[in-house]
Amino acid sequence: MKKTELKIRKFGDASLRKRSVPVKKITAEHRDILSAMAQLMYEDGGIGLASSQVGIGEAMIVVDTGSCLYKVVNPKIVMCRGTQVNLEGCLSVPGVNIKVKRARKIKLTGLDENGQPLNLEAENLLACVFQHEIDHLKGKLIVDYASFLEKIKIARALKELKKKAEHENMSEPGTKSGKLQL
Repeated sequence: MKKTELKIRKFGDASLRKRSVPVKKITAEHRDILSAMAQLMYEDGGIGLASSQVGIGEAMIVVDTGSCLYKVVNPKIVMCRGTQVNLEGCLSVPGVNIKVKRARKIKLTGLDENGQPLNLEAENLLACVFQHEIDHLKGKLIVDYASFLEKIKIARALKELKKKAEHENMSEPGTKSGKLQL
């Protein structure tokens, strides 16, 4: 996929619900996609973006909460400690914010864009963003964390987003889905 084809997919787009597959071998194309994902994330004011949010089925994320850009291939959380609850938003689900309970501190493994092993520790906001993006790779969205009352409150917004996504998919054959804003 050419990086110029990347766009944030919205709620209702089927690619947001697909589980990503591991990258077998990191190539120049993967590095280009990661760079394009980071650029798109910055342009849209996000602090994280998963490959599934741009319609790519291989497991890759980019995250930047203000101190460092992380490009992680095949990310996996190997340790969680503590809890935190944050009001999260998502560029794939614009206008919707959900309280989500997540681990306060995590350890993460994966590969960098050059195929070198990564072992990262994150806490607070950074830990939250990594968990959010990894959820995307599993086909999980913030709306899945909504309580019964929250689901009632956001039902109309989700219906409109889904209708818009269906319309966009009809005018763009073969498209997939989305990104994050916390």
